[in-house]
Amino acid sequence: MKKLYYTANVLLILMLGLMVSCKKSDTITLTDNTEKAKPKKTIEHKKPESSVSYQFTNAKEWLKTNEADSTKMDIVYAVNRTDKANLKKLDSIVIPSDFSGDLVYYLSFPLHVTALEDVSKIIIFSYPTQTFAAYENGELVRTGPTNMGRKKDPTPTGLFFTNWKAEKTTSTFNDEWELKWNFNIENKLGVGFHQYELPGYPASHSCLRLLEKDAKYLYKFADEWVLKDKENVKVKGTPVVVFGSYDFDGPKPWLQLASDPKALSISENEIENEVKPFIQKILENQKLRETEQQTAAL
Repeated sequence: MKKLYYTANVLLILMLGLMVSCKKSDTITLTDNTEKAKPKKTIEHKKPESSVSYQFTNAKEWLKTNEADSTKMDIVYAVNRTDKANLKKLDSIVIPSDFSGDLVYYLSFPLHVTALEDVSKIIIFSYPTQTFAAYENGELVRTGPTNMGRKKDPTPTGLFFTNWKAEKTTSTFNDEWELKWNFNIENKLGVGFHQYELPGYPASHSCLRLLEKDAKYLYKFADEWVLKDKENVKVKGTPVVVFGSYDFDGPKPWLQLASDPKALSISENEIENEVKPFIQKILENQKLRETEQQTAAL
């Protein structure tokens, strides 16, 4: 009897051990799967109720009945690459047939770029369409109009990184010009993006002009550089890609929208091709910033 009693106890202990082991294994597997299943950030954008077409209309006449509608005004400012003060100076403007969608559906950039999914933050400026886009892990989080460098002082193209920023500063071309929400991207040349008037065409001295609400957003969105000392950069800021060229002697590109609503659309493939030469450098700097942040948190 004693032998059977001891044998039964040993079997019971072994069974309990197996049950505990299985529970631990199940817990680990569940945790791992939960971490892997974290959803990617997605943004829901409201689509226009109907397909959008565009037409020309008299600016002053249109403003008489629509100026109080901020939703319509924001879209019209963006489509015409201008601001409130300068829109009133235009004879004719381009307006969409349907104002029911979010701004992203009236400008140029794709809502998602697969090639940018590993890039935590990036800002892209299109010279030919005079628009900008901010992406987080491939998702479009902000877009709007810009007026870039004029023919005499074109904005340089290629890869840049945000450096230092200032809520208010003065232009290096004229100390009477006040620049709000300025973020420098080329320190030696003094190029940056900031708020300033948008006349509706490239007019700056190589900088990237923005509406104030967009300049303020990018001011908070982008990261400053991390300096090793007064002369050396330890970690660069947020990547900024400026691409394309502008036909300064031709008509404003957005006037084409009246005949072709998709005339200024930028494809996902085009963005991928523009960013591809820089992606390794962008990811290397991103890794440096992540390491720097982890070190600072210790």
